[in-house]
Amino acid sequence: MSEKKKAAGYVKLAKLWEKNRETALKYHRGYYEKKFKDDPDYELYGVYVDITGKKEIRKRPEMVRLIKDCRNGEVDCVFTQTKGYIAANNREFMYLTHYLFTLDNGVDIVTEDEQYHIDTVENEDEQKEALLTLAKDYIALNPADYDKWVTEIKREIDRSGL
Repeated sequence: MSEKKKAAGYVKLAKLWEKNRETALKYHRGYYEKKFKDDPDYELYGVYVDITGKKEIRKRPEMVRLIKDCRNGEVDCVFTQTKGYIAANNREFMYLTHYLFTLDNGVDIVTEDEQYHIDTVENEDEQKEALLTLAKDYIALNPADYDKWVTEIKREIDRSGL
């Protein structure tokens, strides 16, 4: 029997949820706990919820913690309800996708968004390869910007003491 993969649930909520923080955290933790409770392939490693008005990945503490856990091999797949939770713009989505896919453990992404469903585990239509090629092409336009982004993420991981 193969070992279960470690799943992480990620949610980014608007700052207005701050006044209902505990309710939002409880709901989203419960959602992912239920989702993976009896899953034969995955065990829930953690749920990461940012409640912030910050769009940049490096300014979202839970996303930074998630990236650190992915980098350290503690997470195999990031599950989220929509691509928009992962990144607010295409630049950061391409950078994060490239970063996660090229880690030694090659972290996957699964979204539940019906219109823009991503599932690099099932990998129908070779999504993972297509997204990685797209990310590489995007980065090739300005590799120094990608390097700066990675440096900023690493700095935030170090700064946060994670």
